[in-house]
Order: sequence, then C-alpha cells, then structure tokens
Amino acid sequence: MRTLELADLDQIYRQPGKLVIDKALTTVDRHGRSFIALSPFCVVSSAGADGSIDVSPRGGEPGFVHVSEDGRTIFLPDRPGNNRLDTLRNLLAGPGRIGFMFMIPGFDDVYRVNGRASASADPDLLAQFVEFGKTPRLVLSIAVEEAFFHCPKAIMRGRLWEAEAQVDRSTLPTLAEVIFDQLNMGKVPVTEEVIMADYKTQL
Repeated sequence: MRTLELADLDQIYRQPGKLVIDKALTTVDRHGRSFIALSPFCVVSSAGADGSIDVSPRGGEPGFVHVSEDGRTIFLPDRPGNNRLDTLRNLLAGPGRIGFMFMIPGFDDVYRVNGRASASADPDLLAQFVEFGKTPRLVLSIAVEEAFFHCPKAIMRGRLWEAEAQVDRSTLPTLAEVIFDQLNMGKVPVTEEVIMADYKTQL
C-alpha cells in the first residue's frame, strides 16, 4: 500500500470553491459574535513548542467566551480541571497557536476561530469572568487570525442532537470505573452519584 503524498490530494479532491475560501474572515464579525454569545461549549486545540498537540473541551454558560468590540480578540477563562494544564503548557511554551470550534446545542452549524494566544492573571480582567461563583485563575487572550462558519455535514452525519441517536449511559462503564480498571485499582469505592455531586462543586 502506497502512502499518499501532498501532491496526491489534488488528484483525489477538487479545488475548494471561491465561497469556501472567501468566507474565512480575519475578525469575528457580528454573526460570529452572536454565535459565540449563544455557545455554552467549544473544543480547543493547541500546539506546543515540541510539536505536541492537544484537544480539550471547554464549557460554561452561553457566552462564557467573550469577544472584543472590534472582533479582533476573544477571551477564554480557564476553569478548574485536572491540573494537567496541557493546553496552557502548549501555548505558553510554544508559539501560542490555538484553534476553536464553537457549538450550540441543537445547531448543526459550527463556528471556528484560529489565532495566537497569550495568558493574563490581571485581577481586573479576571473579575469580568466570574462564573459559578468563582473567579478563573487566568484568562487566555486570543488574537484572531481566521474566523469562519463550518458547514453542518459532520454534525448531520453524526446525528449529534437527534434524540433517537442518543446512547444510554449504562451502555458503557462510568469514567471512574474505566480509570480504576485501566490502573488495576479494583472497585470504585464510591457511587457515581457521589462522584457527580462532587464534580458539581468544582465547576
């Protein structure tokens, strides 16, 4: 089996249309601003200095990511997690390359933003992002380089929002059960209800 090379792509795929190229803007316009204001969830990708890649989910109340008045900057607060800090370490050790995929429950459209990130722990900035009764440890400031709406085909194929496509949670072990099994730690000592209740105190 021959491994494909870059030049092979032009033989396999047709060139993108003018509209697909032109729709990529260098700022978040009013439509992107409206989308982000309704989005409670995004996926963040980052690249580190050594080429390491990370993809991580982020969530909050709709509009938890803020957009500057001129649309050239977006701000992402960092909420409590597992303290691996994969995204933050990538960004601060590397060139700060970052990508976002914003989603709205029920919408098949996706809004994407790419840019360069820097971090700040300025108290005045942090105070603008109090949520769940907590102030973030830091806020990422992203200089927007590219912003555009992504077609809904992937979400439509995955039937992400269709009720009949939902999988019953009991189909797979809980996250705690998986980790305890992977690490040969035996049985989880507390119930899933206790674990979820604890998570809710850490939002």
